[in-house]
Parts: sequence; structure tokens; C-alpha cells
Amino acid sequence: MAGSEVIEVEHKYSPSESDALPRLGSIQGVDRVGPPVNQQLDAVYFDTESLALAARRITLRRRSGGPDAGWHLKLPVTPGERREIGEPLGGDQDAVPELLRQLVLVYTRSRVLVPVAHIKTNRSSTALYAADGAVLAQFSDDHVEAQSLITPAEPSRWREWEIELADGPRQLLQDADTLLAAEGVSVSSLPSKLARALGPNYPCDPAAAPKPGRSGPASDVALSYMFQQVRALKLHDPGVRVDAPDAVHQLRVAARRLRSALATFRKLTDKTSTKVLRAELQWLAGAVGQARDTEVIRARLKDMINAEPPELLIGPVAQEIEEHLGTIQQQSRAAGLAALDSDRYFRLLDSLDAFLAAPPFTASASKEALRTVGRLVSAEQKRLKTAVRAVDSATGRGPQDVALHEVRKSAKRLRYAAEAASPIFGKQSTALARAAEDIQEILGDFQDSVVTRETLLTLAAQSAAGRGNGFSYGRLHALEQLRGDQARARFYDAWQKSRPKSLKWE
Repeated sequence: MAGSEVIEVEHKYSPSESDALPRLGSIQGVDRVGPPVNQQLDAVYFDTESLALAARRITLRRRSGGPDAGWHLKLPVTPGERREIGEPLGGDQDAVPELLRQLVLVYTRSRVLVPVAHIKTNRSSTALYAADGAVLAQFSDDHVEAQSLITPAEPSRWREWEIELADGPRQLLQDADTLLAAEGVSVSSLPSKLARALGPNYPCDPAAAPKPGRSGPASDVALSYMFQQVRALKLHDPGVRVDAPDAVHQLRVAARRLRSALATFRKLTDKTSTKVLRAELQWLAGAVGQARDTEVIRARLKDMINAEPPELLIGPVAQEIEEHLGTIQQQSRAAGLAALDSDRYFRLLDSLDAFLAAPPFTASASKEALRTVGRLVSAEQKRLKTAVRAVDSATGRGPQDVALHEVRKSAKRLRYAAEAASPIFGKQSTALARAAEDIQEILGDFQDSVVTRETLLTLAAQSAAGRGNGFSYGRLHALEQLRGDQARARFYDAWQKSRPKSLKWE
């Protein structure tokens, strides 16, 4: 990822104009306090007109003055901790750098980023040093003037203190809190200067996920799990856009978990709305996942070729495979990115937000969680058993391959259902999820083998005559078929020895 990136850990305080500076040298671990350095900071904050970023406690600004002048995107990690990504100032003051725009697109969607606040800060910054000369933290005494650009208002002015960690331990901030509290200065109740600048326009805290309980409503179990997965989807969206490792896989898993949860808990919700959401989540997983699938097959074949004796690789097999799958992967990534930039995806995100804000639950959702959710998870277990029986009745390799793929999908759905139920079923649910995952992974390897063999057949048919590739493609196909047969045998062994055990709630 381009751009500078740091983790910012700081505490903010609300002194009065007349408060004397705190005795910073008395904080444990601070050996000496450096001389104050004055800075004039001028920042313009950007957001959508509806403050979509502020609602998620995200800030995006362009700031001149000071040692870190530039564009700064701050993403919350934990209370008092933010991930800060920086980009150079650039020439156009209103042009948000493309990297930063991409990183917040999952929240801004099709809405335009505009200036929402102008904040000027007269800062006196002081370094806090350890005995060995290391800078533990920076203390800032800020006199702030802020103008909201959302609605006409008089500028607001206030004083603020900040202590931001450098090489110091987090305990330093706790000690500073104690010191300042003793001097009558409290920790700020607002998370940022932007929050104070926007005043009553600053959005309320986002809704929190419910905490499921055994005797609470079943809806809490479903909603809590969906909150987690929507959060995961939004977390990994930026990573997909900048090609971060494993981001595509994680986003697709979040989409599949959401879709699976909507299926498992379908009796608790309005069928029409959940049916549309499931269809759109399936589209999303497919749109972004093709590149990942191709990457897996590409790596699988590369490992097979590298393991082959050189004398048994006849013709430019490796080159043909790399060119074929490399092109597909590149095209698939472009298609996945186009999907993430589409209005269809943004409307899906809107629908997920609306679902979490006002879930379309039925009367059944208010029933006791333990019994209701237990029965829904048991239904997924029965679905898996039915899928396994269908394998036994299938005749021929092709139909059996299809039937085993259905077993894998059923195992995955049972796994996700058991995960969702873990807050109320504890270790029982965790063990069930783990057993289902074992089956899913075995049959995932089997399905990869099926797809790899299909790829080899395609490549063999496309290979130019006279290049001598037929032998090598046939050998690779045979080796892959052996791997598939071994995975099939591992599945039957696992099913006989360690099949998922039912939940008990009576």
C-alpha cells in the first residue's frame, strides 16, 4: 500500500483557558521535558454531506503546517487508538488522494466528499524524554478555532491538551490521566476536534450489536452474528481495492457467512427482504471470488510442476499454464474491482445497513434463544446428513463429484450456524463448528482437485499440436485425480470417525 501508515495512540483533555500546564516531568518514566515548539496548523476536514465518515468515527483531512503536513485518514482501531494513513499535500486542495478515497469508498459509496469543517490550531508541542533519550510521547497545548461548513454558525474556540505516544508504554497515558485528574483536568468527552467543530451536527455513536443470552430472544443471536460479518466485510473492502494479501478471501468469507446466516435464520425474518439480500451476497461473493479461485488453482499447479522430474515435463506446459491462468486472474481481478465500484454493490451495503438498523424480524424471533437457535442449528445438521446420503445414491464419478460439492456447502452452512450459536452454546457449539470445518476443508481440497482437472483438460485441448504437451497434461491430470481420490477417502474416514455431534439444550 502506498502512503505512510502509523498507529496513533493518544488521550485528549479539556483544560480551561486559565489552567497552568501540567507537571509533565512527574509522570512515571519521564526523565525530562523538552522545550516547547510552536506550530500553526490549518486543516480542512472532508466527509459526505450526510457525514458518513464521522458516523463511523473516521476523519479525513488536509492539513498544512507542522512536521506532518499532508492528507491524513484516521481509522478507529480501539478507543484512543487510530490507524493513520498519510499522503502528500498535492496541488489541488479539494482533490482527495485516490488511495484515501478508495479506502473510505465502502462508507462514502456514490456520495461526493466535500469540505465539512475548517480548523486552525495554534499548537505548543513538547517532547517527553526517557532517561536514555528516547521520546516517550508528545504533549500538545492547542488553542483551537473551528468553523463548521455544514450549517452557518459562528466559529467556536477552545483549548485542548493532547498526549500522543511515541516510544512510550500505554501505561504512560494512564499515569497522565491520573495526574491531570488530580489537577482538575478531565479526559475529553469527544473523540476529535472535528466532533467539537461540528457540534450538534456530529452523528451519534453507531448502534452496537446486541449481546446474546441463553434466555434472551433468538433475534439477538442472529443480529449479533450479522453485525460481526458486516463489520468484517467493510473491514476487508479497502484491502481488496489495494490488493492486500488475503483480503479477497476474507471479504468473500464475510459475504458467505452473511448469506448463510440469512438462510439459517430465515424463519425469524421476513422472507422477501432476506431472499433479495441472499441473492445479492451470492453475486458479490462470485464477483470478487473468481480471482481468488484462479489464484488457488494457479498455485496448486505450480507446486505440482515444481515437484515433477524435469524429464517428465515435455513441452512448454508451465508457460502455457501461467499464461492462461495469469490472464484469467487479471481479468477476474478487474471484474471484481468493477463490482466493488458499482451502484449494485453500494445498494447492497445500504441494504445491509438498513437491515441492521431495523431488522425485519417475525414474531418467532422473540422466542427464547436457547431452544429456538438450537433447533435451527439442528436443522442444518440434518441438511448435512441428507447431503451425505445423496452421495451414496449417486452413480458415476461426475454425479458423485457434484454431490460431494453439495456436502461441502452444507458443512460450511452448519459451521457458520454453529459459530453464530456459540455465545449461547459455548464449547458445544465450538466443537460442532470445528467438526463441520474439518469436513469443509477436506471437501474443499477435493473440489479444488475437480476444478484443477477441468482446467488441465481445457489447456490440453487448447495446446498447439506438435508441442508435445499431451503427455505432461495427462500425467498432471492423473496425479490430480489421485489427490482427489485421496481427499474423497479422507472425507469418508472423517465422517465415520468424527462426524459433527448434535447440540443439546434440554
